Amino acid sequence: MIVEERCYTLKPGTVQLYYRDYDPRGLKIQTRILGGLIGYFHTEIGELNQVVHLWGYESLAERERRRALLAADPEWQDYLKNSPDIIVKMESRILVPAPFSPIK
Repeated sequence: MIVEERCYTLKPGTVQLYYRDYDPRGLKIQTRILGGLIGYFHTEIGELNQVVHLWGYESLAERERRRALLAADPEWQDYLKNSPDIIVKMESRILVPAPFSPIK
């Protein structure tokens, strides 16, 4: 298993706007296509105005396949087109669980 950590830095003060727009529209589409949502968070201490979400996949190949399906989905494209322009920066990391991790 791998975990993708996606971190979006938002314009100051827009975390709740992001949540109101994302749930249920974006969340519904992503969970249908990507599956494997581990958690969704926002920062309170440290670098602020960030939303962090974790997605689990069996492999990099599965992630690539599912992300391609998401990118091609008309409903997802419409969601992106009609969402507020509040994301300043997007980052993605692939995390590999340690042998003793509860998430394997």
